Amino acid sequence: MMTKNLRTMVALLFALPLSLMTSLASQPNSKAGDMASKLFGFTVKTIDGKERSLSEYEGKVVLIVNVASECGYTPQYKDLQDIYQKYKDKGFVILGFPSNDFGQQEPGTDPQIKKFCETKYNVTFDLFSKIEVKGNDQAPLYKYLTTECEVPHDITWNFNKFLVDRTGKVVDYFPSKVKPTDTALTKKIEELLVP
Repeated sequence: MMTKNLRTMVALLFALPLSLMTSLASQPNSKAGDMASKLFGFTVKTIDGKERSLSEYEGKVVLIVNVASECGYTPQYKDLQDIYQKYKDKGFVILGFPSNDFGQQEPGTDPQIKKFCETKYNVTFDLFSKIEVKGNDQAPLYKYLTTECEVPHDITWNFNKFLVDRTGKVVDYFPSKVKPTDTALTKKIEELLVP
């Protein structure tokens, strides 16, 4: 027969793995989960000067693009607007961040940039206040995209694109030369939009 002390020890040995598993289950279960919540933790300024939390985009497929008004790639605004119109009702959004970091190709003020985008390209997707996407004054969001996210990548020029899934995980990067309407990008968007 087991003594009382021995029975207590055996019970504790069986209870320990169960309590350990319960404890682990209550912790964040993946690095991706931590990263997703970090992306949604950023607050940025809209082109109209209002603070906006990226948590407002949770549950959406997001394309983050650094844009400029006087670049050889500027006509991509039309393509961006086209794919936004095509997929917006399925849960797709575009976040455009004007930047003057490459060739001084975004010299305008926020109101000038907004007017240019609306009148020249009929842009209706979300635009934000002009920021720096590289260098010493790099915006925190872009520091995250270039060094900490799941697919970190240096910003090489205007119209670099980061694709983000509904949980906030950065799943792909596309350089400037890849048009927003390119099948490599639209196919990936369609895959992420599947419920």
